[in-house]
Amino acid sequence: MISFIVRLRSRAHFVVTSGRTAKSGAFIGINAHRRSRTRQRLGIIITAFLAVYLVIGTRLVQYGLAGPVVTGSFGGGAPTAASRPDIVDRNGKLLATDLNMVSLYADPRRIVDADEVVEKLADVIPNLDWSETHKKLRSGTAFQWLRRQLTPRQQADILALGIPGIGFRPEKRRFYPGGVTASHIVGHVNVDNQGLAGMERYLDQQGLADLRLVGLTSAAPLEPVRLSIDLRVQSIVREVVANAMTAYRAEAAGAVILDVETGEVLAMASVPDYDPNQPSRTLPDGSVDKEYEKGWFNRMSNATFEMGSTFKSFTLAMGLDESKITLNSVVDASRPIRMGGFTIKDFRGKNRPLSIPEVFQYSSNIGTAAVADKVGIEGHQQFLTKLGLLSRMETEMPGVATPTQPRAWKKINSVTISFGHGVATTPLQTAVAAASLINGGNLIAPTFLPRSPEEAKSVSRTVIKETTSADMRYLFTWNGIKGSGRGAQVEGFNVGGKTGTADKVINGRYAKDINFNAFVAAFPMDKPKYIVLSIIDAPTTGEHGGRTAASTAAPMIKQIISRTAPLLGVQPRFGSPEAQYPLVNY
Repeated sequence: MISFIVRLRSRAHFVVTSGRTAKSGAFIGINAHRRSRTRQRLGIIITAFLAVYLVIGTRLVQYGLAGPVVTGSFGGGAPTAASRPDIVDRNGKLLATDLNMVSLYADPRRIVDADEVVEKLADVIPNLDWSETHKKLRSGTAFQWLRRQLTPRQQADILALGIPGIGFRPEKRRFYPGGVTASHIVGHVNVDNQGLAGMERYLDQQGLADLRLVGLTSAAPLEPVRLSIDLRVQSIVREVVANAMTAYRAEAAGAVILDVETGEVLAMASVPDYDPNQPSRTLPDGSVDKEYEKGWFNRMSNATFEMGSTFKSFTLAMGLDESKITLNSVVDASRPIRMGGFTIKDFRGKNRPLSIPEVFQYSSNIGTAAVADKVGIEGHQQFLTKLGLLSRMETEMPGVATPTQPRAWKKINSVTISFGHGVATTPLQTAVAAASLINGGNLIAPTFLPRSPEEAKSVSRTVIKETTSADMRYLFTWNGIKGSGRGAQVEGFNVGGKTGTADKVINGRYAKDINFNAFVAAFPMDKPKYIVLSIIDAPTTGEHGGRTAASTAAPMIKQIISRTAPLLGVQPRFGSPEAQYPLVNY
């Protein structure tokens, strides 16, 4: 019994001891697991903190190493600043080039205090719009332009301010050394260096804009683009027309010089004009100066006018070419023509029959209408179409105006068009058509790019007979010596041509006291090389108090030829013009 009790107590002791041992082991296991999980969590936390600090440290290093100028792309991968080719004249003189500039931008997300930034920038940038700039800085966007094309001094001053969140981007600014001299030919660009007018726009139309769009442009310099104009001649022409507009108190003036063998434009000016370095101006109240922007309008190729009696050249050439008249023909100009309620009469008419040279010399409306009547309405329209006077002119210059003509030609239309009323063309295409009258009969499209005589032949088109052209040279010379062209005569250079004084059309009606004057001339007439055409719009006075083309447009031609002929390589030949080019005394 006793032994049984001893065994039972021993077993109970074992059971108790075993239970304690098991509980102790379980407790030890739980603690170890907890310690393991704690170590894992601490490792994860430490790793996360290290990763965060690593990212922050990397970005700080990047910001520290990055300069203030951003040369990469932004805003959807826009390309870096692209170069435009230099533009030079026929002799290599610079007309347009790129300058390296910088523009100021901001990343509004990094701006801490917009008010402080605006205040600091206003000390450096003149005329800064505080409200607009503040609005941009508070926009929360990734990119905002603040000011385009800063000067180096402004850039340095802004850098010294140490403002976070702003930077500079390299850009190109177009610079025109000649300013207004050839503004309508060269044109101008916008703030993004994209061509807006003139040959600048032509370059973009030739593919430069497409390359920029697909990101194939770069900052590398491009081959210069050479134009046909001579900067020396261009400067003279622009000066003459600007002085004429002032002296004759006119609304506008212009002139062009063409090479009759190649169609090259040697010079072309239209005033009012503008400075392509500053194509727009801002008035003190912040508005755009619309009057200044009117100078963008190029009256030589972008506007049409009734060219007045210069059209008599084409009418007489038509009669000669159709064999309806000869230089020895005589037409009756003794009385006015009455037609459809209109009376056609001559200005200071002779009231007698006139020979063809006299019709040209005295600028007879009656005589010219008689020649047109001999050809007929259909033939008249076809001839002017053949000379390119009724369709849009083809040339590199953008924005060329389209001529206007009656919807249906009637006899009265043919009569008035014969002396330059009823059809409106551009002065440039009038000069081109006139060149075909004296260069042997070849119509050559005008060009603002260099063109050789061989290239010109490939694009020329014969429009009149050589004999007709010879007769027209005779008539131009006759009028230059004996007629209204005497005011354009330059000793030694044998100038011939035809004046045109037209009543200006205002609000669809002819104004009897306001003229649009023109003069088309060629020189030297013994072997014509150049056509020069001048226009003067609404002059209020002229040489010797007159307002006609002989008193305004002709003196312009005289000044242009006397100053540019030596530069164009024309050798003077002194002596009597009659001896150089004999004229029959009618």
